[in-house]
Amino acid sequence: MKLTVDISGQTQVYGIFGYPVKHSKSPQFQTSAFSFYDIPAVYLPFEVKPEDLKTAVEAIKALGIKGINVTVPHKEHILEYLNELSEEVLYIGACNTVKNIDGYLIGYNTDAYGFIKGLKELEPNLEGKNVLILGAGGASRAVVYGLIKEGVNKIYQANRTIEKVFKIREDFFKLTKFAEEIIIPIPYEKIECCVLDSVDIIVNTTSVGLRDDDQPLFNYEAISSRHTVVDIIYKKTPLLEVADKKGCKWQDGLPMLLYQGAKAFEIWTGKDAPIEVMRKALLS
Repeated sequence: MKLTVDISGQTQVYGIFGYPVKHSKSPQFQTSAFSFYDIPAVYLPFEVKPEDLKTAVEAIKALGIKGINVTVPHKEHILEYLNELSEEVLYIGACNTVKNIDGYLIGYNTDAYGFIKGLKELEPNLEGKNVLILGAGGASRAVVYGLIKEGVNKIYQANRTIEKVFKIREDFFKLTKFAEEIIIPIPYEKIECCVLDSVDIIVNTTSVGLRDDDQPLFNYEAISSRHTVVDIIYKKTPLLEVADKKGCKWQDGLPMLLYQGAKAFEIWTGKDAPIEVMRKALLS
């Protein structure tokens, strides 16, 4: 899909801050949404080094950039430079979307929304489910937030540094007084013997599987057909290969990317995101 934009003095500028960011899929599918509504706008990738983040945020105001997505490694560090934070940002501790209103910058997090919206394509009702989350990095916090808001029963969270899971649980006491009962830290080596039979959904939030030589986080062959498996990496990872072979319902990271971007578009424009137009642009 080839997209063209008429550039004039009325053209609005949007973009994404990250380092690196040249691989981002956001420019094409966000531009397709602007084109659908005939909004005169361009969406550009801005490669921002960590030491230049404050200057880049000031440039949003100075240049009148209408909105920005934020990706690694800036999602947490950008918070101190914003004027206002939405509720989900306060709980998750990370921002992936910024709206500029006449120099007043509001930070949002649409990752949790995107993850849940994508997951519901496989599991429409999440209430009472038990979930295994692999990893305890920034992405996992958005996943945990979304799952708690949906009323899941238990979240078993595995990480090599188990202290990070305890920190997440402590932070989410702000969201629910039952955080200690809901979020259960678990070492990777205990997954197969102690957790796998108890969970309905498995979610990989780590980068393991991105490279062909990555070692599996646990014995994937222990997965059974009753599991729903999600990997937020944008490809069919070894985890998803096994899930497919076992007859599981499974999903890669593209639905989460699509829906978090659609939500950002709605925040910026106030218009309903043209989901199928954006999906087609993303897949092409």
